[in-house]
Amino acid sequence: MRLTGKQITGLKVLLHLAGFLPFLWLILSVNQGWLSADPAKDIQHFTGRMALKFLLGTLLVTPLARYGKQPLLIRVRRLLGLWCFAWATLHLISYSLLELGIANLNLLGSELISRPYLTLGILSWFILLLLSLTSFQQAQRKLGRNWQKLHNAIYIVLILAPIHYLWSVKTFSPQPWIYAFLALILLVWRYKKFRQWLR
Repeated sequence: MRLTGKQITGLKVLLHLAGFLPFLWLILSVNQGWLSADPAKDIQHFTGRMALKFLLGTLLVTPLARYGKQPLLIRVRRLLGLWCFAWATLHLISYSLLELGIANLNLLGSELISRPYLTLGILSWFILLLLSLTSFQQAQRKLGRNWQKLHNAIYIVLILAPIHYLWSVKTFSPQPWIYAFLALILLVWRYKKFRQWLR
């Protein structure tokens, strides 16, 4: 049974809640003192993981739509991508304000260059920014065939973001490896597409 337009609208509402409610939980956690002795790191990792979840979700839509024969499912892809960018932006802000501090924001540029894992993170953020700005129908019409080529840059983020996470964690944790493994599965799933590019 194929999803209807009304069901897709309901799914969009649920996905918006999935993007927004964790933000409310994060605020509540800060106010109630539910975070660890290093709340700045907790906030950075939470916002980063949320961005990764939405990134993986965004890239899962097309295979689900194709193999599940649910063409209307494509309508939620932009929504997921924009939430990915929103959480990635919160991740960048949390690092800038909580790690460096407002007084040391001038160090941000040198930090991004001197620490390779931060360089990967900011490159991912800039790509997400570009994709978010060009995700609307008006941009699609203006870019024409180049729109799809530009938006294939999401695969670069799918490679860089998990490496950024793996590299940033100082002690062993299974979570970064799980995200990296899921990203690898999504990349392997598209091997035919990559083979076409190499021809």
